[in-house]
Amino acid sequence: MTDALLTGLLAGYGIAMPVGAMSVLIVTLSAQVSWRHGTAAALGVATADGLYALVAVVGGAASSHAIASVTRPLRLVSAAVLVLIALHGLVTAVRTHQAPAARPPATGRSPLRTYTGLVGLTLLNPVTVVYFAALVVGRPGTAPSPAAGAVFVAAAFAASVSWQVLLASGGALLGRFLTGERGRLTMAVAGNGVILLLAARLTWTALRA
Repeated sequence: MTDALLTGLLAGYGIAMPVGAMSVLIVTLSAQVSWRHGTAAALGVATADGLYALVAVVGGAASSHAIASVTRPLRLVSAAVLVLIALHGLVTAVRTHQAPAARPPATGRSPLRTYTGLVGLTLLNPVTVVYFAALVVGRPGTAPSPAAGAVFVAAAFAASVSWQVLLASGGALLGRFLTGERGRLTMAVAGNGVILLLAARLTWTALRA
């Protein structure tokens, strides 16, 4: 059990810590909208990580091979969604900057909607289940027991949650320093610009595969 716990924690941090589009999106939401929305996004990403860890434990190598076969279309769809999110964020930031009294970005969108949206968006990244399956299948000995598998999934989920919520808290803290209109606009342009770049990289990787 201890081995499954440690492996799950390392796996969760290993998939969560590299900076990617989801990390930038969580920080941007916390700084530009609110900590609640950033945390909801963080929990959405962690939930998807946990689901993929569960799929990897239950399905093993077969699940990774099946999902890997549709990696290219899923990556292209993910890139397209990221572009739409970034463009929407940029347009909203510019409009709010031009009319400060306008409705803030958080109005009309609940944290639950942010959560479900990030779950779906993160699930479009099939590399996650391949990563978890490789760790599960590659471990020496027999297949993990149901109890060990459950510990692995729970540990991976907990690790992802802790890291993603840390990003959300950092984004909220950054938002407090950028209380001025120009600062918020700069944060929005920088964050969404990075998301566009990451979407372009994702598209390039998918087309080259």
